[in-house]
Amino acid sequence: MTACLVVPRHCAVRWRAGWTRLAGLAVVNGDGLIVVDKPGGMTSHDVVARIRRLARTRRVGHGGTLDPMATGVLVIGVGRATRLLTYVIGAGKSYTATVRLGQSTVTDDAEGDVIAATPAGALTDAAIRAAFVPLTGEIDQVPSAVSAIKINGERAYKRVRDGEQVELPARRVTVSRLDVSAIRRDTPDVVDVDIDVDCSSGTYIRALARDAGLALGVGGHLTALRRTAVGSFTLAESATLATLEQRAPEVVTLPLDTAADRYFSRRQASADEAKVLSHGGPLDPVGIAGPYAVFGPDGGLIAIVSERDGRARAEIVLAPA
Repeated sequence: MTACLVVPRHCAVRWRAGWTRLAGLAVVNGDGLIVVDKPGGMTSHDVVARIRRLARTRRVGHGGTLDPMATGVLVIGVGRATRLLTYVIGAGKSYTATVRLGQSTVTDDAEGDVIAATPAGALTDAAIRAAFVPLTGEIDQVPSAVSAIKINGERAYKRVRDGEQVELPARRVTVSRLDVSAIRRDTPDVVDVDIDVDCSSGTYIRALARDAGLALGVGGHLTALRRTAVGSFTLAESATLATLEQRAPEVVTLPLDTAADRYFSRRQASADEAKVLSHGGPLDPVGIAGPYAVFGPDGGLIAIVSERDGRARAEIVLAPA
C-alpha cells in the first residue's frame, strides 16, 4: 500500500527564496515579476511593502522609482526575480504627462509650493511646440534638486529639506520621442500641455517641464505623470493593488522563467553545460549579443550570461541552489 501525504489547502510554507502555497499537492513558486499599476499618493517603497505583505516574503524590490504623484507601470520583483531588476531599471521608459506653463514650483511638479508665476496666456501654440523641440534627442539634463540622487551619500531631496542650496550636475539622457498631444487653456494665465515621451532610464520628466517653461520665459512644472511602459512591460498587462489583494499570496504574474524568456534573448544549454553554468563556470560563446538568458534541458532558467574574452560567463546565476 502506498502512503499518501495529505496537506491542508490553507497551509503555506516558506520554500527556498520565496513563499509558496500548497494547494492539494500542487506547489506554486513565488519567484517572478509583477507589473503593477501604481496609484497616486504612494511611494514605490509603499508598493514594495504592500507586495511583501501579500506575497508573504521580505524578498521584494522594484525596478525603477516612481514619484508619489505619478501613476502607472512599476515592475516588482519577488524572490529570485529581484536579481533581474538591475536590468529592468536600465530599460527605456514611456510616459504621458501634463506640463503647466506659467508657474514654477520648488519640486518642478505639483507636489511643491509655487515659487514664481508669470502669465502664459499670450503664448502661441507654435511657440509652445517649438520650446519642446530642443528637449528631444541626446540632451544634457539637470535633474530636479528635489530628487533621490545622492550627494556624498545623502539624498538631494533631504539636503533641500534641510535648507541647503543644491545644484546637481547635468547628465546625458536620451529623449527619443516627445510629442505634444494637446494644448489647453482652461485656467486664466496658465497653459496646460499634454505630452507623450519615450526616453532613456534616468530622464526626469519634471525637468522637461521646468526647462520648457524656462525656454518660454514663464516657468513650468509637471501636474500629472503616468508611466505607460518600462521596456516591454506595459500598462496593458499591469495589475492594480486591489486585484493583487484578491489573488494573494499568488501575486506573481510573470514567473521567473517566463519573465527572463521574454526580456532576454534565449540560449538552450545541454545537460553538461547546465551543470557547469549552474556552478558558475563559463561556457563556449555562441555569438548572441548579451546579456542573454540560458535555460536548461528541463526549461528552467539557469543564469543571465554575457560573452566576453572568448567565453560566455554568468552575470548572475539563478538556478535553485
